[in-house]
Amino acid sequence: MSASSPYLEASNSGKRPIGLAIAVLAHVILIYGLLNGLGRKVIEVIKQPLETKIIEEVKPPPPPPPEAPPPPPKLAAPPPPFIPPPEIKISAPPPPAPTITAVVQEPPPAPVAPIIQKPAPVEVQAAPKPAPPPPPPAPKPRFRTNVRPVYVPPVEELVAAYPRQAAREGITGRVIVHITVAPSGDVKDAVVKESQPKRTFDKVALEYVKRYKFEKGDDEFETEQEIVFKLD
Repeated sequence: MSASSPYLEASNSGKRPIGLAIAVLAHVILIYGLLNGLGRKVIEVIKQPLETKIIEEVKPPPPPPPEAPPPPPKLAAPPPPFIPPPEIKISAPPPPAPTITAVVQEPPPAPVAPIIQKPAPVEVQAAPKPAPPPPPPAPKPRFRTNVRPVYVPPVEELVAAYPRQAAREGITGRVIVHITVAPSGDVKDAVVKESQPKRTFDKVALEYVKRYKFEKGDDEFETEQEIVFKLD
């Protein structure tokens, strides 16, 4: 671009004087024709098309593209340096020292008399004795009905042990106690069989019945006693 700019300026500066000269000449001819009556000829001359030529600017050829630099040459990797293997010195083992051996002939051993072992005695275990049969179960005490005790605690003790809540609410009831009587006539065991209402008078009835006394006998027996709880 810097090389073509002086050329363009020189060409433009040359066209301007020529155009001015043509314009001045045309005005002179026109004035002269008007003064000499040649206006018609001048007009006819002017009517003719004027040829104009446009001088195209001659552009210089573009510069050639820059050549690409050649690629750098490929360098082969240098070979690794040679490292000699270490020298290993192996010392030879010293020769074995000479050994002196003496051969001594021993006399043959004297014959040994064979030892005869006696067989161990065999213990014969006796057959175990059979276990004795279990003793027969004790006979169950027989049950007796309509048995009356020879001693009954005072009724006042039963009234004193009356449950307070049952007394306040006016509750009455009864308890049937199953009794086991020893040969001495004392009560050996007592169990509640039936009670109404349940568990209200059970404890009081058991403590009261255990103080009963019956006639002495040879065997134990079982019976039942009923205790009635009522409020007078």
